[in-house]
Parts: sequence; structure tokens; C-alpha cells
Amino acid sequence: MSLKDKIIFITGGSRGIGLAVAKRAAQDGAKIVIAAKTTEPHPTLPGTIYTAAEEIVQAGGQALPLKMNIREVDEIHAAVGQAVDHFGGIDILINNASAISLTGTLQTDMKRFDLMHECDVRGTFATSQACLPHLLKAENPHILNNSPPLSMKPKWFANTVAYTMAKYGMSMCTLGMAEEFKEQGVAVNSIWPITPIATAALKIATATSMDDTLNHARKPVIMADAVYWILTQPSRECTGNFFVDELVLREAGVTNFDHYAYSPGHELARDFYLDDEYFKGI
Repeated sequence: MSLKDKIIFITGGSRGIGLAVAKRAAQDGAKIVIAAKTTEPHPTLPGTIYTAAEEIVQAGGQALPLKMNIREVDEIHAAVGQAVDHFGGIDILINNASAISLTGTLQTDMKRFDLMHECDVRGTFATSQACLPHLLKAENPHILNNSPPLSMKPKWFANTVAYTMAKYGMSMCTLGMAEEFKEQGVAVNSIWPITPIATAALKIATATSMDDTLNHARKPVIMADAVYWILTQPSRECTGNFFVDELVLREAGVTNFDHYAYSPGHELARDFYLDDEYFKGI
């Protein structure tokens, strides 16, 4: 199955994993809506919705850059309306936008807490809600959330309880909506990396500390390749899953992962939220 002419609405796609996913879909000739808030160059983070659109077109797709703050419901509905008016519908929603703060309870101020929960949980729910009337009319509709498998082990909450609740909130949207819309044929899944991903945010974080996580990470393209496989599956046969990027690609027949390494030759680190079962046989 190809993504040619599929209309894909991506939140937070101006850089990193979202942009990598968009460019991979663009190779098939997909029509991609980049819904994010960066319209002017950021002092430290690369890319805007307009530069992302240019890269998508260069990769072979069509692009519609739309300014949208995931925290504002009116802006979400306006962007979805513009996307439908421009392209004629929505086939796929990728809830990629999120906020992060790996801090403990006493170190997480409420402004940061609210940001994470408004972007990650509320934004995912609100954008899904806005897109679903159009997805229900689509052929092979998918919602894909960038969120981890659910696990109630205390170690995943102990030092980052606010962030963990926010990301698990996205995963609970996957769990609930997959069951809710299963009979109507809308696939709802999550995708998570088995290693850290070398995004712009990670590069900034490691540039100002002694943390060398970047050397033990992979490029965003591994997530893009895994997402492509998921989105090309029949929606009625592929829903309610918490996918992990490398395991998806192994299922698809990939055996060599060396080219995904950000710093070849370094041992890869494990990402958060993945219990030992995910690493068996790898």
C-alpha cells in the first residue's frame, strides 16, 4: 500500500521526528499538513512550518503549512478546517507535538506541568476529536500517537512523574480510541523509539551538559521508516498497538540497523518506558 495522495495532518512537524515522518510520506506523493506554531526562526531550534513545507515538496509531496498552537482548541479546529478545504479531507492524523521536562515533583513548576499536559494529553485528545469526523469518511484512516507503551511500574514514575503522566495520557488516548472506533475502521496506534532519537531538542540538551546521550542515539529516520510501515497497513487489521520502532522494522524484514546510528560505533542507549521484554532477542 502506498501513501500517494493520502492527506496527512501532523502536529509539531516543523522539525525532528515529525519532519522526518513527513518527508518519508512525501516520497510517495502524500499531501501533508504541517500544523505547528513555529513561523519565525527560533534562536536555538532549527526549522519553521515554511522550511518544513519546502523540504516536503523537495521530497516529492505536497505541503500546507498552518500556524497552530496545540494548546488552543479554536486554532486546532481552524487548522483542521483549512486542511479539509485545501486538500478535501483527512486520511491520517499523527499526534507528534508534545512538551517535555524530565524533572521530579519539587523541580516541576506548575507552568511547566500545565504545558506538558496541555500539549501532550489535551492536545492529542482535542486534535483527534477535531479530525475524527473526517477520518471516519476516509479510506484506510489512521491515528498515530508519539507515545510509549503503558506500564504501571513505579520506576517509570519515580523521577519524572509529571512528564510520565502526560505521555501516558497520550497512550491512554490510543487505548481508548482504538476500542471506541474499531468497528468503524479507524486505526489508532502509538509508536515509541527503542533508543533515544537525535532530535534538535536532544542536541541542545546535550550541548550544554556533560550528557553524551546524543552519541548513543539514532537518527529520526528510523521512526519515519517505522511510521511508514504502520500507516500502510489495513486500518481494520492494525489498531490498538503500542509499537516500538526497531521491532516494527524487524517485523517488516529489516535486519541491518547500522545506518540509523547518529554516531556509528557507539553502544546504543535504551529509551524510557520500555521494560526488558522489548529487548529480548535484540
